[in-house]
Amino acid sequence: MADQQQQIPRKGLSEASYAVHRPSDSEASPSNAVEEELVEHDQHERTHTPPPYSGPASPTRAPEAQWQSQIDCPGLPKLDYRLYSPSSFTLSQDQTTISSRDPQLNTQRTALLTLIQRLAYIPPKPHIRIVGKGSDGSIDFDVKFNAMNLILPKGEKQRMNYIKTIPPGELGFRGQIKKTAGPGLEGLERWVRNYCEDDSSIKHFALDRIVINWDTSYLEGRLLSLLKNISYRGHVTVTFPVTHSRVMIHSPDKMNRFISNVTKVFTGTHKYEPVKSIWPYANMPRGEPGRRCAVQDEDAWFDDWKDSIAHAVLSRRKSWITIEDRLEVLMEPKPMMNGKPAEWGTT
Repeated sequence: MADQQQQIPRKGLSEASYAVHRPSDSEASPSNAVEEELVEHDQHERTHTPPPYSGPASPTRAPEAQWQSQIDCPGLPKLDYRLYSPSSFTLSQDQTTISSRDPQLNTQRTALLTLIQRLAYIPPKPHIRIVGKGSDGSIDFDVKFNAMNLILPKGEKQRMNYIKTIPPGELGFRGQIKKTAGPGLEGLERWVRNYCEDDSSIKHFALDRIVINWDTSYLEGRLLSLLKNISYRGHVTVTFPVTHSRVMIHSPDKMNRFISNVTKVFTGTHKYEPVKSIWPYANMPRGEPGRRCAVQDEDAWFDDWKDSIAHAVLSRRKSWITIEDRLEVLMEPKPMMNGKPAEWGTT
């Protein structure tokens, strides 16, 4: 059976949310008074907080020209993919986290604030992975599906993403070593200011990108039923990993890494994790009235891809399932899909 999934969070009425940047080629570059403009923009947003699940407002300021290089290629989401690997950042081996120890990002709040806002604009990469193992432990198939398109409508104005800062009363890292329920600060720039003014030798600031309202438990059940219907009797694991989901700013290495690790043991790390970039699959959980999906609901996706998944599994593939698989099933129906195959996966 699949690994237990995280509970899908929902945006509450009391949560602070802020508009994210939506680049436009026609917008001018920012002025020198970047910080004052950001504070003014945040104050405006707090007095006009969007209702739950509403789409973000249009931007009041533009990214610099170097960030305006979005890839516009048929079949690919329109994004500035350079934001996934900014200068001075490294990607973790599991592809979940980019990290930097740039001294400028630890002391200059305008630089850190601008970077966090830009990195909050791009989504994580959720995907579906289905693995089947025979009774002898051998892998019969291992297929993956990139689900990033399911949280990215074609039009940027239709996107549902927003930024959420930690509200009062919610446990989280607010600059201490351990999680606390307070204080609650209004506005991302206030958290950034606190971090940059913190003179602790060991500290970090984090941004998390999260997918919400995607009913992975329901999808897991449908996928398991599909494999049963094509007579697979091995052990199946369905998971929903999310990569490119975390940004970490660490304090600079003023001493060698060994001494830094020893220091952590005695003093601890001041952790700032107050902000999340929320990417809704839908405006509310599955089954609730008025639900609206960013692209399509879980049943529509399953109906579109079930034959391609079945074909990939029966072919004992160990690869990604792509649009080419969908085209192949539509244009060249496979004989094996016309009848139920014999049981397999038990040896």
